[in-house]
Amino acid sequence: MQLQLLNEQQLRWPQQGKVILAQYDDSSVTVYQAYCPSIGHYAAKHGHFGGEFSFNRMSWIKPNFLWMMYRCGWGLKTSQEVVLAIKLKRSAFEYILANAVSSSFDSHAYPDQQSWQQAVANSDVRLQWDPDHGPLGEKLSRRAIQLGLRADVLMQYAHDWIIEINDISPLVAQLYQQVALGQLDALQTPLEQVYQVQNRQLVDSLGLDFG
Repeated sequence: MQLQLLNEQQLRWPQQGKVILAQYDDSSVTVYQAYCPSIGHYAAKHGHFGGEFSFNRMSWIKPNFLWMMYRCGWGLKTSQEVVLAIKLKRSAFEYILANAVSSSFDSHAYPDQQSWQQAVANSDVRLQWDPDHGPLGEKLSRRAIQLGLRADVLMQYAHDWIIEINDISPLVAQLYQQVALGQLDALQTPLEQVYQVQNRQLVDSLGLDFG
């Protein structure tokens, strides 16, 4: 996993608007999830999800590291102690984006409530934009994306789309110690860039301001 000083990354990141920040290359995109030890350790050991992992509920993935740290409390929240970095096929991530439907009605994307509800019923992917957060948990003007997967898409994600899964809990603990000690100038987080979505229609349907 590539790391870079957070201060340097923040200089090139948009400060507001809806933007996908991610570590990615031509063939892969890294997303993050956090689980209890039994689920997280199984996934890291086997390279896919199984065991106590539930396929009957929606599972949310986040490409933005600091957004994941805010949600899991740097791995300190109950049942979120094991933080996973999941390298996903880029083609799969593109498929997820293309099939994402907002978890709430968006008048810019849908002409009326009925058409949005129909899209929700026909899609196994949910899209949600939330305030991004800094390393101290401070709310930012920039919006971060999270994507909810269920049913067939979740099955494909868990078994077919993953390149590798790494338990980065030790790294998260190390970085949190720097945050707790106020050593933010030395804080290196996963190297993330604005994710480039090439399809203009998809940019509009996602509501992206950058990408």
